[in-house]
Amino acid sequence: MMDTNNAFTKVQPYLVEQPQPIIRAETIQLILMREILDYTVLRTEETRELNTVHTPLSVGKVSESVRRVAFLATKQKAAESRELEHLLRTATDKAGLKYIRRNNSVLLSDEAQRGDEEVVCYLKDNLCMQCPRCGLYGATSTVAGQQERANIKHRVEYSTAFSLLPFDDIGTALTFNAINDSNQTTGQALGQRFAVQPASLFPSVITLKSVTERELILTIKTLLACKSYGAESRIGGDVRNTIWGVVAGWEEVITSLELTLELADHLEALEPGKTKQIIEEKYKPMAGNPKQVVVLEPAEVESLVKTCSEIELDKTFLKSAYQDIAAYRAKQLAR
Repeated sequence: MMDTNNAFTKVQPYLVEQPQPIIRAETIQLILMREILDYTVLRTEETRELNTVHTPLSVGKVSESVRRVAFLATKQKAAESRELEHLLRTATDKAGLKYIRRNNSVLLSDEAQRGDEEVVCYLKDNLCMQCPRCGLYGATSTVAGQQERANIKHRVEYSTAFSLLPFDDIGTALTFNAINDSNQTTGQALGQRFAVQPASLFPSVITLKSVTERELILTIKTLLACKSYGAESRIGGDVRNTIWGVVAGWEEVITSLELTLELADHLEALEPGKTKQIIEEKYKPMAGNPKQVVVLEPAEVESLVKTCSEIELDKTFLKSAYQDIAAYRAKQLAR
């Protein structure tokens, strides 16, 4: 394990030395506030309408129903999985490393040799099965034979995030027109674009299962770096992810919906300290193993995030991260 400072002290017991094919109970939950910074299209249906769902208004007003925008887990995962892919590709190149296949093994090397084949890992039909992205987000092999059955199970879990405010307060329909190039006039309206308004908030929880310190660092870096979500991201979709809390234990302690309903009762005091208090006083006692649950203080969260963001993805870090998954894969195929 790499040399770290006190920022990792509280979460260290919930990290593993090496990723293993058989997942253990160690769990770390990252509490996020996803802030929409531009018109963002959160839809999956052909009707072009936003994904919405009816939920209770809040924990204190369960009997009142409200319509909320749903930020589907698949939309979050797709954007962040690709962001990690881009990050690894850029970091290895800047470090002067080559991701190659040599003698049927995939590895990072300082220099290529004759007979080496460059490996390019990308979603969804060309996953290498041996990089940190595949090891964390999971991967399905398309190679016939033994490896076809030896898929990699994901160790990062997402759940749908729900808008803090009702749909009526944050949903909007934008009309777009075509411009006539000859006289620069607008013609008939072409249609409407349904989107979430800027400054909308989506409390979100991401759960990490049996991850290493390096994988936690890569996850936090990815969340901070990922800024584009939803459909039509070429003309919008800017989002800022802020890590409000960290919860560690032997299980998932809180879900995105519970977090949203709790915070809806505290709109006047919306800050990380309140989130920590809610989890500590209500959801920790509800856990199956409450004595194993640790909820970081806001200052500890800030220190952890800052430390992770400042760690360089240099040769040493990258080689260790890739070697971890290569060893994981070797153990998996040997079973």
